Amino acid sequence: MRKIFLLTLLACCMLLGAVAQAAQITDVKWGVNKADVLRIVVDVTDTAGYAVDMEGDTLNLTVNADKGAQLPHSKAVKSSLADSLKIVDKGSYTVVRVPLKQRLLEKSYKAFVLKKDPATGRPFRVVLDVMPRQASYSGSGAATTVVSNRPVVSNRPTKNNSSIKKNIVIKTSTAADKKADKKKSSSKNKNDNKKNTAAAKTETKVNKSDADKLAVIKGNGRFRTSGGLDGKIITLDAGHGGSDPGAIGSDGTKEKNITLPIAKMLKEILEDKGAKVYMTRTTDVDVFGPNASDAEELQARVNVGEKYNSDMFVSLHVNSSVNKNVGGFSTYYYPKTDNDLRLAKNIQNKLAANFGVDDLGVRQANFYVIKRISMPAVLVEMCFISNEKELTLMKGQWFQKKTARLIAEGIEKYFA
Repeated sequence: MRKIFLLTLLACCMLLGAVAQAAQITDVKWGVNKADVLRIVVDVTDTAGYAVDMEGDTLNLTVNADKGAQLPHSKAVKSSLADSLKIVDKGSYTVVRVPLKQRLLEKSYKAFVLKKDPATGRPFRVVLDVMPRQASYSGSGAATTVVSNRPVVSNRPTKNNSSIKKNIVIKTSTAADKKADKKKSSSKNKNDNKKNTAAAKTETKVNKSDADKLAVIKGNGRFRTSGGLDGKIITLDAGHGGSDPGAIGSDGTKEKNITLPIAKMLKEILEDKGAKVYMTRTTDVDVFGPNASDAEELQARVNVGEKYNSDMFVSLHVNSSVNKNVGGFSTYYYPKTDNDLRLAKNIQNKLAANFGVDDLGVRQANFYVIKRISMPAVLVEMCFISNEKELTLMKGQWFQKKTARLIAEGIEKYFA
C-alpha cells in the first residue's frame, strides 16, 4: 500500500509540474509604427496572466509563464522610447523589462492579450504598446502587424483632396452580356475597346471636373475556386511603382523594382499552365496616374481585377521594419469570402517550406486591395528589404525565380 501511495503521489506531483510548466514564452518581438508607438509582443504556448508596472524609469511587463530556454537575456531595440529590453527569468514567471529614455505617464502604455488563432497558427500573445508623450493612442486592442512598420500604400506624394466624397461605379460585363449587347451603337463599342488595357487606366481615371470622385469598377461577383489552373483568370499586382518607390533598402534598392520582375515571372509561369493573367502594371508607372491620392491609386489596382472578372487577385510586396533582424515571408488576407484564408495558406505554406528564412505565417489585415476587391485575394510580403541578408537575396535572379515558382505552386494547389 505504501508503495502504491508513493507512486500515486509521484504521479500527481509530475502532473502538477506539467501543468505548472505548460505556459512557456517562446518569443519576444518588438516593432515601431509610423506614430512612433513601441509595441512589444510576447508569444506564449498557452493562456497566461500578466501585469504591467513602472519601476523608476523601467517599464515592467510580467507574464505568468516560464522563459523559454532559447530566448536571449536581452534584445536591442531601435526606438525613441528605448534602446533595449531585458527578459528576466523569475522561476515561475518572466519579466520583460524596458528601460525607458523618457518618463511616461500611466496612460502612455496599454497592455492586452490576443487569443490563440489555430486558423493562422498564431499563438496566445501578450501585447504591450508604449506611446511617446506626443502620441495619442487610438487602438482598442486590435491586432496590428508587429514586424511591418510602414503603410502598405506608399511613400508617394499625394493630393490634399484625398477624401472621397462620392464613388463612380462602373459595372463590367461578361462575354454573354457583351453578346446580348451587340445591338448597341458601334461608337460605344469602339470606346469600350480603347479602354481594354492591362492597367485599365481609362476606367480608373476620374473626370477633370470631378477630381474628388473615385472611379470604382464592379465585376460580376462570380469567381471559380477549383477545377485546375487552366482557363482561370488571375490578376497580379506588382506593389508600388512610378512615383511610389515603396520601401527602400540600405543600398538604395527600391521595393517597386523587386515586385515587378517577380510578378512578370509569375505571370509567365501561370500562363504556361493555362491561366489567363492580367497585371496592374507592366512597367514602372503609377497605375492611376501621377499625383493620385492613395485611395485612387489602390482603387485603380482593384479595378483591374474587377474589370476582368478575375478568379483571384494577388498583390506582391516586400516588407520592411526598423528592427533589421526581422525577416521572413508572410501572407495577408481579409476574410470577405470563404476562400481568402485558404488561398493565403496555400501560398504561405509553399514559401515557408522552401526557403531558409522565418515563417511569419498567415495574417489577417484590412489592406485596401484585398479588402475592397470582390474575389479571393492575398497580399504576399516577400521577405524584408530592411534585413541585409534578405536584401541581398531578393536582388538575385535565383530568389526572384524561386519565389515566383513557389507562389505559382501555391495558386495551383488552391485551384486543385
